[in-house]
Amino acid sequence: MAHTPTTEGKVLIMAAFKNEENGTWYVMFRYTNWKGERKQKCKRGFATRKDALEWERVFLQQQASDMDMSFATFVEMYSRDMKTRLRQNTWITKENIINTKILPFFGNRRMSEINAKDVIQWQNEMMRLRGKDGRPFSATYLKTMHNQVSAIFNHAARFYDLKSNPAAKAGSVGKKEAKNMLFWTKEEYVKFAGAMMDKPLSFYAFEMLYWCGIRMGEMLALTPAGFNFDKSTVTISKSYQRLNREDIITEPKTPKSNRTIKMPGFLCQEIQEHMKSLYSCEPGDRLFPISKSYLHHEMDRGSKAAGVKRIRVHDLRHSHVSHLIELGFSAVAIADRVGHESIDITFRYAHLFPSKQIEIADKLDVERGEGF
Repeated sequence: MAHTPTTEGKVLIMAAFKNEENGTWYVMFRYTNWKGERKQKCKRGFATRKDALEWERVFLQQQASDMDMSFATFVEMYSRDMKTRLRQNTWITKENIINTKILPFFGNRRMSEINAKDVIQWQNEMMRLRGKDGRPFSATYLKTMHNQVSAIFNHAARFYDLKSNPAAKAGSVGKKEAKNMLFWTKEEYVKFAGAMMDKPLSFYAFEMLYWCGIRMGEMLALTPAGFNFDKSTVTISKSYQRLNREDIITEPKTPKSNRTIKMPGFLCQEIQEHMKSLYSCEPGDRLFPISKSYLHHEMDRGSKAAGVKRIRVHDLRHSHVSHLIELGFSAVAIADRVGHESIDITFRYAHLFPSKQIEIADKLDVERGEGF
């Protein structure tokens, strides 16, 4: 017999039973679920009595939200709570960080015993690690890893009565935006586009990215049905991801990302030309049946051929925003076009907006004079 504490402080006697027919072990017991209902649980197929009792112990800890459970056990609960709430590609990224960078360090430790010093030791370990290229992790990646550790402990504190979040006490590492935004001027993009014209598929894809400022996943999910050439618009309502060797169409990144964009006339003509060149393209077919890695490769090729600095594919979106600011459009108008909140545009691109300080001071000077 083994004993384990319940949420009421009572002691539950745990027992395992042997199946004489095949020699395996099983557990059968009663417990109270989250609704307060009494339930019976049976789990079979364990190789040893110890394995059967350990499974029962962990199961009861999870049911009781007992923070004496291991970090690995709690991660199973965290996964069940969060997986269905997040976009599939977002969860895959989080899951990879958890499995490869967090569980190896914290997995067997009890949730209730992990403190800020343990988190600091983990941070130091992450800063010492090197990637496949032999270089340390970027500041952005360090920040991302810490945020994930903190999210797990915060979930335990908010919903499962963990006393406090040790990752919050330890403080963060890395930086939120370690990479500087890079931009192409319109002249640089035109040079690049000229080098892309030998591959029409690439040329039209980059035209959509630069002149509409859409995200790469949004562009890769475009279908003929999303265009209204009478109104010169394209509707953004989907995003493309390649996950586990499968093409996945998901919702856009944020609710604000669902939008209709007015396209310039020359771009409407180009996309219509592209559609005509496709063999048997149905309304629901992807207009650009290519991958993100293909676009990265073409970015390398075109930048070199055009003699312009290499930027990331996502930086075409930044270049679009930069161009609109240069043309004098407001943060509100730009945010509506690219699917951001206006405050985000103001914050991220503030250095690109022309300074109004002199104009403000002059107007205040005039108003002050009129008051006397």
